[in-house]
Amino acid sequence: MDFELSEEQKMVIEEAKKFAEKKLAPAAAEFDEKQEVNLAALKELGQLGYLGMTVPEEYGGAALGTVPYVGAMIEFSKADAGTAVGLSVQNSLVNDPLVLFGTEEQKKKFLPKLASGEWLGCFSLTEAGAGSDPGSVRATAVRDGDHFILNGTKNFTTNGSFADVIIGFFSTDREKGSKGISAFLIHKDVPGFAVGKHENKLGIRSSSTTEMVFTDCRIPAGNLLGQENKGLNVALATLDGGRLGIAAQAVGIAEAALDESVRYSKERTQFGKALSEFQGLQFMLADMAVDVEVAKTMLFRAAWMKEAKKRYTKEAAIAKLFASEMSHRVCHKALQIHGGYGFMKEYKVERLYRDQRITEIYEGTSEIHRLVIARSLLSD
Repeated sequence: MDFELSEEQKMVIEEAKKFAEKKLAPAAAEFDEKQEVNLAALKELGQLGYLGMTVPEEYGGAALGTVPYVGAMIEFSKADAGTAVGLSVQNSLVNDPLVLFGTEEQKKKFLPKLASGEWLGCFSLTEAGAGSDPGSVRATAVRDGDHFILNGTKNFTTNGSFADVIIGFFSTDREKGSKGISAFLIHKDVPGFAVGKHENKLGIRSSSTTEMVFTDCRIPAGNLLGQENKGLNVALATLDGGRLGIAAQAVGIAEAALDESVRYSKERTQFGKALSEFQGLQFMLADMAVDVEVAKTMLFRAAWMKEAKKRYTKEAAIAKLFASEMSHRVCHKALQIHGGYGFMKEYKVERLYRDQRITEIYEGTSEIHRLVIARSLLSD
């Protein structure tokens, strides 16, 4: 069993680290405070190929694979988890379903612009009454000849405020519930579409989270992604990959919290010696390091499985569940190590603590992941 990354994979991750440290880290606190998206950085990441990491070269992508993608996501998340999730959405929730379910015409039209960052995208499934239960989607798509008419409101859409392309999920047969949902490709310029409420969030405040409002939006039937009434299949397949991106985000946040704790423990003195000299604190650091390494190993294994085109639904759920809850434990310890200073915005662990919390909720809550894992075990 070879755990060694290839030279190309190492280079991709190392360049991501350099970009994160130079372009993201210095501005992260400011964008968090202002609740603004670092769009310039996202666009530059597109030019560098990081917004099309798993898109085939024939459609303008870098075709680098899932393993370097999650490695890069860790590095970006260590610096700015809000910007990192924008990149994750583009790769996992927009590009991936187009590659998997798009027609040749759709791939040629959308993927080159998405992979380059000329267009940015979002994934809009959740509604006020349909979060973990996609069968409760109320937004509708009614066929009208060669078109569909879209109506409804989505919420909690990451990248919503600036997305050029929306992958939206609508009920095309209400009587069938979750088996009557369809996925559509929607451009922001379609008449009747508007960005609604901008959410005021606890963490990842440098990302955009909005409502998406559709009022009699008329789109061509050719914008259907996958088969009609098979949208749930599109969503579930997409979310498997999305969970790897969020697991990587959680690992990156935790790794940053560990780094900050090691540094602080060497600088801070109490009772005449550095905190790092106290055995109790050393044990905390050791437990944090173990947690991070276990999560990272799970993550890269699941990423390898996806890259090898093996079934990885259970492994993705395990990686995301463990990584997100691990990140909670590590950030808790990091803030505790910093004491009162950790509660202050001047210290990075305050932001890391806030950013971590969403990783246990989006792309499926911890409870949903336990259901996915249990069903896989019982079906086996």
